[in-house]
Amino acid sequence: MAEGLRERKKRQTRRRIAEVAVGLFVERGFDNVTMAEVAQAAEVSVNTVYNYFQAKEDLVLPPEEASPRRLADIVRERPPGESAAVAVLQRLRREIRGRERVVGLSAGFGRVLEMMRAAPTLTARLEDLGRQMTDALAVALAEETGADAGDPLPRVVAWHIGCLHSLVYAEIGRRTTEGESPDAIAAAVLELLDVTESLLGERVRTYAVREGRPCSE
Repeated sequence: MAEGLRERKKRQTRRRIAEVAVGLFVERGFDNVTMAEVAQAAEVSVNTVYNYFQAKEDLVLPPEEASPRRLADIVRERPPGESAAVAVLQRLRREIRGRERVVGLSAGFGRVLEMMRAAPTLTARLEDLGRQMTDALAVALAEETGADAGDPLPRVVAWHIGCLHSLVYAEIGRRTTEGESPDAIAAAVLELLDVTESLLGERVRTYAVREGRPCSE
């Protein structure tokens, strides 16, 4: 269904508010900017800002991009014949090749990362987000495989995938801080993913392969 005019305007307003806010945070520091100042700079009311973003941290880490269900959703959306670990590896490769914002390879991300690391509430949210992603993935794997409640295997596989995911972000962050270009970072992280996949144990790499849909009779 095509996006309606109202939805498009709401999306544009949300994006403008977030872009203005991040610009202020980078310039002055996250803790030194209020929601009222964001509203004033974006030329909207404070209520409008809160309608789109429930907390100030959401302006930097919007739930639709920094979702606790990111890994679980990637796995649930994988095609037949693909395992959980391979699904995450393939998604990360696509995002890195596309220099996507979700993996921090967009232009100017270095200054944003520096601002985030200087804000305790943002770093705490990132750490908590990683745990939530792994927990949600473990639940999704247990449901899909029909594992018993006491079976540790879904949690162990989710932990491996979560660590792999965190490693990629840590590497991108380190290289960004060192001033490497997005192209150089992408090449290095793609190589890292290849090495990581080659070192994954067979049981993790082949866990929860999605079965193909049965042919209709």
